[in-house]
Amino acid sequence: MQGQARIDRELLDAGVVVGDLVPVGSVFAFLAEHRQRLFPDSFISDLFTSSTGRPSLPADLVGSVLVLKELHDLSDAQTAEALKFDIRWKVACGRSLTQTSFDPSTLVYWRRRIAASKRPDRVFDAVAEVIAETGILRGRRKRCVDSTVFDDAVATQDTVTQLTAAIRRVARLVPGAAEVIGRVCTLDYTKPGKPQIDWDDPQAKQNLVSDLVNDALAVLAELTGEDAPEREGKAADALGLLALVAGQDVEPTEDSDGTDGRWRIARKVAPDRVISTVDPETRHTRKSKSNRRDGYRGHVATEPDTGLITDCEM
Repeated sequence: MQGQARIDRELLDAGVVVGDLVPVGSVFAFLAEHRQRLFPDSFISDLFTSSTGRPSLPADLVGSVLVLKELHDLSDAQTAEALKFDIRWKVACGRSLTQTSFDPSTLVYWRRRIAASKRPDRVFDAVAEVIAETGILRGRRKRCVDSTVFDDAVATQDTVTQLTAAIRRVARLVPGAAEVIGRVCTLDYTKPGKPQIDWDDPQAKQNLVSDLVNDALAVLAELTGEDAPEREGKAADALGLLALVAGQDVEPTEDSDGTDGRWRIARKVAPDRVISTVDPETRHTRKSKSNRRDGYRGHVATEPDTGLITDCEM
């Protein structure tokens, strides 16, 4: 069942005994003052459907700890220790000087439940709302901006693999597409893996690229033409992905005018190239000229004096 925040104070409440030691304007002071407004009991009420059982940690404690953990880039074990021994954390989280912490695995449980809920960004949204309402950053014009690269969990695909996979995805997700693909395509997409060719023969590889691109264009012409029904959801996404991968990596051959159906792999990488049909959101990215990785780029903006995050994006 959901635990409730206490209205009364502990005998040795850290905020009363040593609250003046916490710097004014710091994130610790901000949480100490606005903690229960940020994270009321209703903040996590949707995560608990039962009113019986052992009470959970209260919402104001969970929210405050998660905010401080991320701001200070601590592990779960370090976070539990900070709540037990750091006076600033005790003041921010409404703890008494003698209260101990919880097991570090508790944080894994809370992150999992919040991430799987209908409002996975609820902690950030709550902080941003109170920042706007209280005007705590009014007059503070400094912002620190940084970015990092998050590794993906999929393999980077070559052009042939992408085109083959995208056509097969259309066959699975678009009603009637399997029949169209069997009728207008020159290659057989019902067999797993890449088409069988002599991969040591450059001309055979170029012919395969031409066949794949022409098949993709033929499928798109049939399924997205003027007489085709309007697609929505996964079907529309599958057709959009096929259109994208059919053009991002190829160009007409040197002696082609682009109308005779002869294509080759382009000699340059397309801007914002999709690198996998398994996760179309992943990209080639880099932190610096020498640090190139595949995945996602995350950006964060903070107010340096308080440490409050004002914006983030991935």
